[in-house]
Amino acid sequence: MSAPTSPRSRLRPRVRRRVHAAVGTGVAVLAVLGTGVAARFGPQVRLDGAVSRALYAGDDRSPLRGGFLEVLTTPGVTWFRVLVFLPVLVWLVRLRAWRTVVWVVVAITAVGPLTTAIKELVGRARPAFENGGLVYEGLSYPSGHSSGIATLVTVGLVLAWPRLDPARRRAAVAGGVALAVLVALTRMWLGVHYLSDVVGGLCLGVAWSLLVARVAGGLPGGPGALPGRDAAS
Repeated sequence: MSAPTSPRSRLRPRVRRRVHAAVGTGVAVLAVLGTGVAARFGPQVRLDGAVSRALYAGDDRSPLRGGFLEVLTTPGVTWFRVLVFLPVLVWLVRLRAWRTVVWVVVAITAVGPLTTAIKELVGRARPAFENGGLVYEGLSYPSGHSSGIATLVTVGLVLAWPRLDPARRRAAVAGGVALAVLVALTRMWLGVHYLSDVVGGLCLGVAWSLLVARVAGGLPGGPGALPGRDAAS
């Protein structure tokens, strides 16, 4: 069943403020970077180009190296996200935690179309590397893999948070951040995105996930959140 909604389980004001600040910051960074890309703001474009060239694995990279990078970048794709959360969703259905099921499904599936819509709005071409961005027909800002992995990590942390002790929370956050940064780096190593693209994608994924959880009551203490360890035992 769904988490209890007694006064003690309501979202704390401090948590609410932090979530609102995170969502606002993420949206602001996404908008500022997107505006800079669309307006071809000189310093931003030059920085993007310099970082892109410095990190690119090269047109002459071996198939083994390219394949390894493709494996590392996989956690950012939609099917991987769905595959990871499928057993969680089955478990939530068995608990009849319908509100939790709804917000998790919305968060992990709708971030893809949302990212595509922003890509079309900004209209940035991918980096012009022969075995990198030129291989893809899609647009560049923001990075879909980056928004996808940020969504996977953020939704996972929000779900698990009530059931983790402080030490495990710190470990989960550190691991999640490391995974998100790794996937973002692979997009530049593969030469398919610029720095602004991956930063914007990460901000989009975090802001979107927290916003959906906030609206649906999925944050810890809300009616769409999992109960804590004590309540669940």
